[in-house]
Amino acid sequence: MTLLTRRATIGSGLAVGLGGNAAVAHTLPRVVSLNPCTDAVLVNVADRHQILALSHYARDAQQSTIADVARTYPMTYESAEEVIALRPDVVLTAAHSSLATRTALKRMEIRTELFKVPNSWVENQAQIRRIAQAVGHPARGEALVARIEAAMAKGAPRQGDRPVTALVFQPNGFCAGHGTLVDEMMRLAGFVNVAERYGLKKWGNVSLERLLDDPPEVLLAGQATPNAPTWAERILNHPALASVGPRMQRAVFPERLLYCGGPVLIQTAAVLATARLQVLGAAA
Repeated sequence: MTLLTRRATIGSGLAVGLGGNAAVAHTLPRVVSLNPCTDAVLVNVADRHQILALSHYARDAQQSTIADVARTYPMTYESAEEVIALRPDVVLTAAHSSLATRTALKRMEIRTELFKVPNSWVENQAQIRRIAQAVGHPARGEALVARIEAAMAKGAPRQGDRPVTALVFQPNGFCAGHGTLVDEMMRLAGFVNVAERYGLKKWGNVSLERLLDDPPEVLLAGQATPNAPTWAERILNHPALASVGPRMQRAVFPERLLYCGGPVLIQTAAVLATARLQVLGAAA
């Protein structure tokens, strides 16, 4: 083989290789996400070029754990016109996504994947794997599940640590009861969720009066926005909460950790572990 033919052979091989990679990239589905919870998973399992848009909610730092990252991606306001114009291969939606948009997408025969709020880690694992499969990267889904489980294990209480009674308390006294993913994360972190003490079943509101009458050891409280413009937020800083200070400590549990699973649980596990150590340290 001459030098010229050898160069030609190598060149043709590179062309085939590059063409193959381009073909693979082209066949990977292009995705739009309409929900902040699926947004958080999507940016962890998809290639950047696959993500046509995230939800506008993802840019809200009060509600999203990926706000900074989300601002580097296009977004939609969930309208059918916006989504259809992007010509996605698949759209990730939620049960509370716009029904009109979901109906329009179905009429246009655009593939949608519908997700509900997960009530357990088992349910959430299935959702992570389903999203990873939908974007063509199942191994990344498995890697994300492993990262989350490692964070849970790191935040778990030490053997012999006593359980700590706690209540998640968000704007307007909104709380998570038993049968929620938050409840499971609390138990894994060494807390006893006392929402039932206040008559709460799953999700609901606990009045300030009932909370003050029988406080838990720790209040996992949300953070009010500056100047707290509404009563719903002002309840988080109500001066009456200080009156039970000796019996109830307060730890920060941001509202953005309340609803989503996926990579959000890595932060949730760390926040809960810090809160537990804070309470046990103060009691020592």
